[in-house]
Amino acid sequence: MNRLSLESSPYLRQHAHNPVDWYAWGEEALARARAEDKPLLVSIGYSTCHWCHVMERESFEDAEVAAYMNAQFINIKIDREERPDLDAIYMDAVQAMTGQGGWPLHVFLLPDGKPFYGGTYFPPRAMQGRSSWMDVLAGVSKAYRERRTEMEAQAENLTAHLIESNRFGEKLKPEEGLFTEERLIAMGQTLLKQADPQQGGFGRPPKFPQSFSIRFLLLLGERYEQSAARAHALFSLDRMIDGGIYDQLGGGFARYSTDAAWLAPHFEKMLYDNALLVEAIAEAYQLTGREKYRRSLEEIRGFLERELMHPDGGFYSALDADSEGVEGKFYVWSHSELQQILGADFPMFSAYYEVLEEGNWEGVNVLRVVGSVESIALSNELSVEAVEEKLAGCRKKLLAHRAQRVRPGLDHKILLGWNALMHAACSLAYRATGEEAWRALGARNLPFLMTHFRSTGGSWHHVCTDGKAMGTAFLDDRSYLIRALIEWHSVSGDWEWLEEARVLLEETLQHFSDTESPFFYFTSAVQTDLLLRKKEIYDGALPAANAVMAENLHRMGTVFDRPDWITRSEQMVAALGQAIERYPGSFGYWCRVLSGHVGGLTEVTITGPAAADWSMRAGRCYLPEGLFLVLNAPTQGQPRFSDPKLFSRTTVQICRKSTCMPPVYSPKELLINLKKKDFWD
Repeated sequence: MNRLSLESSPYLRQHAHNPVDWYAWGEEALARARAEDKPLLVSIGYSTCHWCHVMERESFEDAEVAAYMNAQFINIKIDREERPDLDAIYMDAVQAMTGQGGWPLHVFLLPDGKPFYGGTYFPPRAMQGRSSWMDVLAGVSKAYRERRTEMEAQAENLTAHLIESNRFGEKLKPEEGLFTEERLIAMGQTLLKQADPQQGGFGRPPKFPQSFSIRFLLLLGERYEQSAARAHALFSLDRMIDGGIYDQLGGGFARYSTDAAWLAPHFEKMLYDNALLVEAIAEAYQLTGREKYRRSLEEIRGFLERELMHPDGGFYSALDADSEGVEGKFYVWSHSELQQILGADFPMFSAYYEVLEEGNWEGVNVLRVVGSVESIALSNELSVEAVEEKLAGCRKKLLAHRAQRVRPGLDHKILLGWNALMHAACSLAYRATGEEAWRALGARNLPFLMTHFRSTGGSWHHVCTDGKAMGTAFLDDRSYLIRALIEWHSVSGDWEWLEEARVLLEETLQHFSDTESPFFYFTSAVQTDLLLRKKEIYDGALPAANAVMAENLHRMGTVFDRPDWITRSEQMVAALGQAIERYPGSFGYWCRVLSGHVGGLTEVTITGPAAADWSMRAGRCYLPEGLFLVLNAPTQGQPRFSDPKLFSRTTVQICRKSTCMPPVYSPKELLINLKKKDFWD
């Protein structure tokens, strides 16, 4: 057992029994590299990474390979989810060197931490143009000994490139004429050129959900009457919900699909994917009222409560793709197995979920919806309700049977940012559906975040594992939490959450701002163990933290009458204008922030005894740029909400772009006003 057994990260602990003399990132490993003048070998992955597991079995558990690694290198394991800052730096380095990236990520560093070579997965034997892991190790070791000056020069050049590319915010000039409806619509049209009209989604396999792009298209469809945008967004959600990427029995989405038709997922389930898709589906439900979306939300909530929730209310990070060493084994079915379990109901179930004797994926079946309840009802001379009841019974029976299988591994660390994403999703799902269970889920989660991640001194932590909070919170942790607190205010009606958001925003402005640009660094100024402080602007699997900060500044600037915050938000969007316009698929969240500036926020202020109830009713309306201020009672310290007379009866004021409708005094009038098209045009 190596020293990783002392770490809390589930990923690092997975490697505790390797014969490799692993270190966690820290001064101990760096000091040894300097003292022994050895290169650092940094291996980065995460606990649910399939190819990380493969490389561990093939190489890191091999005694001969480990002995060579131990003799020639100081070996460091990093959990990319615990240290996304380090992962981002060294991912950029490997991409600059090789033109590609991914996990597992391997990068070789000089003793001072500067990278000079790297790659991703390396097989135990050379194959398909990839060098073997031992060949790579031997080559790097020889180059370090015999061509040291060349390696140092390469490291200096690469580090200079990383530093220069990180200065983008200092050179970008605001895009003229960006804040117009025409430019927004053009971005949507550019995005639709990348759409898959046959299967939904965007681009070629592997296909990721791209929930930001879907939500942007929904916005264009509703606010700017772009029917093609709306249609593709809803079609994409339908295809994913019906596909194998969605767990048809237990709810929840896998990370991505390996094929164009959403059939064969990469089976790991991540908390953040499900949070972001809950928001997209909730908005689709607000727009359409379709039962399919409500049921999907209910199933995802069941998955969260059953499989990803800590007893005290935090959400775990992920479920592994593998069980018993086989990817997807927990989720797939043979034809004979389903036939035996379901008996007389099997023909109906197989027609609906595409169960083939030869299997629809690698000899087994991934369940996906291909049938129609109506057609099955007609062919079996049953009512639609009877068929739905039978299918529900089959799902329940199979879910119970599946529960007896060996479960995929659980990454039980709890991350502040990912939890904040899910918390915000709970608020939106509650507003969309009115289902109390969503509000209750958020109410369970929030105390966990506020107590486990915040120290007595007021600083925030990034990760909590087994009750121990560690690491300084990053920009995404903070930006996502600010947004979650804004959303929770609209659900709870408690002003204190906006105050919490304000304090956190001001701290972030103080410790994360780049003085040479309007953007924010990913790490706090107090962190000193990094090659450089990066600024992240692209949407990836997670929304760009800078984009969420731009949204927060706009919304909080409106709440607290801080035009300087609103101006900074505008500057952030304007500085990226050309990139957003050319590559909207990489800036989907930014597109929505831009729309908030173009069309203006919809400010819905509700005061009085029934404010929270009216807010919930208003939440059934689709308001992608909605800003709800909800107060049941006077708030001290806020002059405009401190007069008790304002709270004698429940009152609603709706404003947009410094123009307000007359106050209304009933939920019916509130809903009528929210649906007045002429006010938004």
